[in-house]
Amino acid sequence: MRGAVIHAPFDVRVEDRPDPVVVEPTDAILRVTAACICGSDLWPYRGINEVSEPRPIGHEYCGIVVEVGSEVTTVQPGDFVVGGFFASDNTCPNCRAGFHNACDHIESYDGCQAEFLRVPLADGTLVATPEQPAADLIPSLLTLSDVMATGWHAATMANVQPGMTVAVVGDGAVGLCGVLAAKQKGAARIIAMSRHPQRQALAREFGATDIIEERDEAGVEAVKRLTDGIGADAVLECVGTGPSMLQAIGSCRAGGMVGFVGVPHGVELPIRQMFTRNVGVRGGMAPVRAYLPQLMDLVLAGDIQPGKVFDHLLPLEQAAEGYAAMDERRAIKVLLTP
Repeated sequence: MRGAVIHAPFDVRVEDRPDPVVVEPTDAILRVTAACICGSDLWPYRGINEVSEPRPIGHEYCGIVVEVGSEVTTVQPGDFVVGGFFASDNTCPNCRAGFHNACDHIESYDGCQAEFLRVPLADGTLVATPEQPAADLIPSLLTLSDVMATGWHAATMANVQPGMTVAVVGDGAVGLCGVLAAKQKGAARIIAMSRHPQRQALAREFGATDIIEERDEAGVEAVKRLTDGIGADAVLECVGTGPSMLQAIGSCRAGGMVGFVGVPHGVELPIRQMFTRNVGVRGGMAPVRAYLPQLMDLVLAGDIQPGKVFDHLLPLEQAAEGYAAMDERRAIKVLLTP
């Protein structure tokens, strides 16, 4: 099969790779219908995360089951399925508590930007649609593998409630999905922080009521101006840098909560500021499997269309161009079709 492999910073190649096979009786093999490039894939692409040797890349996918192991019971060949960015058993104590990202038996994938994929722990990882979805639903279903579920996790961790004012730090695909999640959860006012006209337009389509272009302290002051000096009731941190976290905490009202889902790089919490203002921080990797059924229902009912974050659609063979486009901010998110 063909699959994307990262060799070094700024060096992604689509190569011949071995076809996946069932290794464990709990495995499933998928023909990948669509995969995509994640903002977190840019950390190794830019050399911020070390790339010591060539390795397959990608962790978001949806597709059709072509083979299952002897112990798989919840999906069968022919099913269209979505799974989270890690495989989980859905039965361990952490999974039962709703934190599948900390599954006792968690497994990663061998590169989802490929024509086929082996999914371990298939019963606990994959969720099937009731029937084959229409082609126009596939981008939105693909987002459930990561970015929509991650944006939803940010809003959940920030305890977004109906009527709240919510600020979203980050205008990438996760931040935009955070806007959509806050809207679905009933936020009355949603402040999106963005300097990019195309992303601002999509944020407004997803439910943003206000746009702030300032960053850092200026961004914090802009939020306070919009909220009579109080700050937002809840803030979603969807970037993962030190400045973005400080901006999120500073934008939050006393007693409010920051839901953070940006992969942390150089983040240090201002504990004294949090202590004096009673601002909480909660979040981490999204437990995608916990949210998949509800989010799939919303997509299939037409209530949300998170697939609009894909503004570049490329064949898998052009994955290198997809990475360059996202790195250069020419694309919000790239969908790859094997």
